[in-house]
Amino acid sequence: MRSESPKAKNPAPVPSAPQEPQDEWIRVDGQDKSSPEADAPKRHRAAADVPGDVAAAIRRSASDATSYRRERLVEQMGKAAEAYTRHRYEEAARSAGRLAGEVPDVPEVRELAGLAAYRSGRWRPGATHLEAYRTMKGDGQYIPIEMDCQRGIGRVRSVSTLFELLRQESPSPDVLAEGRLVLAGSLADRGKLGEAIELLESNGASKPRRNPGERHLRQWYVLGDLYDRSGDVPRARILFSMVAESDPNAYDVTSRLKDIGPTRKPRQRKKSGGKRTA
Repeated sequence: MRSESPKAKNPAPVPSAPQEPQDEWIRVDGQDKSSPEADAPKRHRAAADVPGDVAAAIRRSASDATSYRRERLVEQMGKAAEAYTRHRYEEAARSAGRLAGEVPDVPEVRELAGLAAYRSGRWRPGATHLEAYRTMKGDGQYIPIEMDCQRGIGRVRSVSTLFELLRQESPSPDVLAEGRLVLAGSLADRGKLGEAIELLESNGASKPRRNPGERHLRQWYVLGDLYDRSGDVPRARILFSMVAESDPNAYDVTSRLKDIGPTRKPRQRKKSGGKRTA
């Protein structure tokens, strides 16, 4: 993606789609932290079972330590990954962060430390670890999360710079869409609702889809939120309705629709039954 919005985690009113108990790359204000869509680093899903190549990399990085200490570091990686998998993000962030201090050149450690820090609302270490991971692996998949961390810190220029870097990476449509949502959130944070709306509208974010995916629902929701905040309630209602029609349980869209109320039917003029008198 901060911790005050739906589905992900962030500070300040952010127009990012609300996150559910999963992970998504955007923080959205007003809800619990839980977002890159359960993006636990793919290699860490086996929890305490640390992949052999990762364990070997940790041992090599800690070559000056005793054999006992090296094995303890591998064990620490397993425990941190397990904590992340179980959504104990603060515990995972502390454990992986300490591990990164001892084996800073192991990309998988920095990856886990960065994601856990992000999910627990620790923007600075999240940005630091994920930048290190990207530099070591040449992998830009987490740039939207880096952007969201920088947004949480208040580094507006860094958010824009990272988005330009993301565009140059030729990422997947899902990753690019998440980057746009974070950038739109950054603009909205500064009261630039019109620019945020234009950014998303000009890239087809409001376009109806026959079989919409998660990213389409998120874009519709975010645009609906932006229009609602800008005072264009009819447009917001249309977009929230598109989300609800595809998935009534998505985010908090049902309550948003209730808040803005139903479409008002135009009043019909009463027909005069009497004859006109000259």
